[in-house]
Amino acid sequence: MLTDDKRLTIREWAEDDRPREKMMLKGAASLSDAELLAILIAIGNKDESAVELARRIMRECRDNINELAQLTVNDLCKRFKGIGKAKAITIMAALELGRRRKTNEIVERTKITSSIDLFDLFEPQLVDLPHEEFWVGLLNGANKVIEIKRLTQGGSRQTVVDIPMLLKMALEKSALSVVVAHNHPSGQNRPSHEDEQITRRIKAGCEAIGIGFLDHIIIAKGQYYSFADEGKMG
Repeated sequence: MLTDDKRLTIREWAEDDRPREKMMLKGAASLSDAELLAILIAIGNKDESAVELARRIMRECRDNINELAQLTVNDLCKRFKGIGKAKAITIMAALELGRRRKTNEIVERTKITSSIDLFDLFEPQLVDLPHEEFWVGLLNGANKVIEIKRLTQGGSRQTVVDIPMLLKMALEKSALSVVVAHNHPSGQNRPSHEDEQITRRIKAGCEAIGIGFLDHIIIAKGQYYSFADEGKMG
């Protein structure tokens, strides 16, 4: 631990503790999550180097990036000395880039053949959210994903679903079928009465304009419920 107010930069660390140099020599894959986080942080506080601070952050997140991603900018600033708003925003931006890359890779290669394909498609968008969101996937005639978009965003318990907007999006993209997903921040993946009603209404709307409705899944903390798998598609 440091005993004065000096804040160590990466250049002043011992060679073994320099994540940037390690990345240059051995590649990014050789770094731990904490070391990658330390590069984003760059400078620690008067008691901890950036590496020590990053390790503490990861330890408090149970060494789980998904738990880190659930923290807000305010959470990071309040809980960790040395993390100001600029650093917290940098961390959140890096996590969001990783999430978008994963989503883009999935969309580019995804053909929907089962509910697990839908989970893989939507889970990166919904896994960390403290509030409820409703997403739609637009598919072509081969059941390949044309696009996924957030339809609505609500509170911690329920979001209002704009079904006319969903149908409009499908028509504009010439989709032949749609899939939908939403999350339950509570971690309970069983459908509510409202979820069942929404599913029936979406099916009726799709049938009215001649578009297929393949499935509705609920994602909750790594698990999911599929209306199609359960035989409850209206």
